[in-house]
Amino acid sequence: MVNNVNTNPGALVALQNLTRITDRLNETQRRVSTGLEVSSAKDNPAIFALAQNQRADLASIETVQQGLSIGASTVDVALAAGEAISDVLVELKQVASQAADPTLSTANRQILQEQFVSLREQITRLVDSATIGGRNLIANGAPDLTVVASTDGADTITVAAQDLSVGGGVINIDASGTPLADAAAAQTEIGNIQNAIDALSAALGRLGAGSQALTLQDRLLDRVSAALEISIGNLVDADLAKESSRLQALQVQQQLAIQTLSIANSAPNAILALFA
Repeated sequence: MVNNVNTNPGALVALQNLTRITDRLNETQRRVSTGLEVSSAKDNPAIFALAQNQRADLASIETVQQGLSIGASTVDVALAAGEAISDVLVELKQVASQAADPTLSTANRQILQEQFVSLREQITRLVDSATIGGRNLIANGAPDLTVVASTDGADTITVAAQDLSVGGGVINIDASGTPLADAAAAQTEIGNIQNAIDALSAALGRLGAGSQALTLQDRLLDRVSAALEISIGNLVDADLAKESSRLQALQVQQQLAIQTLSIANSAPNAILALFA
């Protein structure tokens, strides 16, 4: 063995070992602090790229779900207004039935007619109030609602608008100022109201089917989103129990390496004894 003070092979080996342990310790500490085994492309380029693609898909799903949620809210508001209009039509039929009595006095008929007009105006208010985010599915001339249902934009869900305005295709009742002018007019209006009730039920059924389609698609995307999150976790998440054990072992190894380096650095001091 050659003894000299210019080169200390033992110290060099100990330093290399300490450097290697310190690098491993820093990597383990990163995994523990971030909870990720792969946090950047330098950790594992292939896995990182795959995880990023899945994160992009997940973000796209969130955007689609936002659109579905807004669409569902629009349809639900239309449904709520339509159901309220159905209740008003029932009251209108009751009033018209009372006005169909030919023995009514002029004063009583006038009261019923004013009540009829007031209820009819309530339908208009309900239609106007069914607006959310600038969209109204039950107003006259309202466009159909089309919602993107897939991340690639290829699939859409369309909910047809239903004209529930007074005198429109569904609520086709007398829109004049004297709808119950006499018993015959009241009798005619009873038939019109019944037809409107039947047509409204069908319109509500179409809106309900549209709402259900939007809800089912949103639930499907919820499941896809959950599966993607699990998949991303499987790709990049660190096993913290394993990393914790590794961290403790590396900390002990680092301390031992430091002591070994210290001993190796002190070895040249033994040469001084030769000159004593």
